[in-house]
Amino acid sequence: MFEKWGHSAALFFYSFLFYFLTPVIVIRLLFKSLRSPLYRTRLGERWGFVSKRSHEKLTFWVHAVSVGESVAATPLITALCANNHELRLHVTCMTPTGSQRIQSTFPNQIGKTITHSYTPYDIPGAVERFLGRIRPDMLIIMETELWPVIISLCRKKNIPVVLANGRMSEKSASGYERYAFLTRHIFQQLSSVAAQTDGDASRFIRLGVPESRISVTGNIKFDVVLEDSLRQTAKQLRCRLRGKEERPIWVAASTHFGEEEIVLDAFSGVRKKILNVVLVLSPRHPERFEGVIDMCVSRGFRVARTSSMPTNEEFDIVVGDTMGELMGYYGACDISFVGGSLVPVGGHSLIEPAMWGRPILSGPYLYNFSQTAELLGTCRGLKICNVASEISTVVVELLTNTESCREMGAASLRVAKENRGALPKLVTLIEGARII
Repeated sequence: MFEKWGHSAALFFYSFLFYFLTPVIVIRLLFKSLRSPLYRTRLGERWGFVSKRSHEKLTFWVHAVSVGESVAATPLITALCANNHELRLHVTCMTPTGSQRIQSTFPNQIGKTITHSYTPYDIPGAVERFLGRIRPDMLIIMETELWPVIISLCRKKNIPVVLANGRMSEKSASGYERYAFLTRHIFQQLSSVAAQTDGDASRFIRLGVPESRISVTGNIKFDVVLEDSLRQTAKQLRCRLRGKEERPIWVAASTHFGEEEIVLDAFSGVRKKILNVVLVLSPRHPERFEGVIDMCVSRGFRVARTSSMPTNEEFDIVVGDTMGELMGYYGACDISFVGGSLVPVGGHSLIEPAMWGRPILSGPYLYNFSQTAELLGTCRGLKICNVASEISTVVVELLTNTESCREMGAASLRVAKENRGALPKLVTLIEGARII
């Protein structure tokens, strides 16, 4: 009884604090919109003002934070729709980039079998309004996005909450443990957890999830299918980038502040040995596109944009200033580098370049994807580099040694193929959670 009262008090304080900070949140949102105008659109959705559910069919709410979680949700959404034609899905996210990814992935289903909006802020009024309008029969949360009010109100309304493709790094687990007075009860309220690895599962148990509600299903990102249309797009991009000189292509993807300088230093080092190499540099966040372009130009490089790539070969660097095209560029390149790893962000998914059978380079900060990194590292499909000189040395070695490049790419592809199969396990688990 005391524990329940303590959690209620903590949740009340959390909600009060969220309400109190709402003006700060709005100001921050508007500040972000100065660089990315999409942040000031559809603001009502963030307070739960979404279209009302207009049918009585079974409806699942699928929540993905941003681009990475949207990618992870794609095979699950596709499978759920294929298994039950009467099912309706409402897919939410927190960021404009995630929203663009969802809408571009399911263009023919949005407004029909799939509806979409931003996630409501985690305050009682907004969440109550959202739940009253959507009336979901289940909430499926992708990976680790746990909001106390959303989970508590769903369970109060007897809506099962499933954590799908769940991952929990040691760093994140330690952070949750510091606020155990609030978070432990939230973890206990989860109806079911589909963890990616045994390590993730043990950390969820440590945080309060009953062991009987945890299954280890693997990572469904390995189950993403490379459609024929995507393969054709990658082939066209490759021809365009290589040109008549058949230039080698290096993609540096999902880079963060502080990483582009290192990548550009490495690129300069590579060009001393391989003059005609092309770099595709794709910043993680759209508000940084222009700044990265200016950075490249200031170093004397000829720069093109993915949104307006010229037909000639008069560019050294192509900066990604569009969203949802990275998979095509992974398929077009010879070597990939995955960002968020040279600075302490924790890395980004290594699976996408592995699916294409590309050699993968990364920085040392991979704690959010440690299991995948270990698999790829053990098979020699991944090379971790700490500084620009290491990156340039490895890139030159791979581009001048065709056999080494081929072997490293084959190793990464082998890891991608051997770890498929999580999707059917996850779908079965979700079907079982409907009766909890």
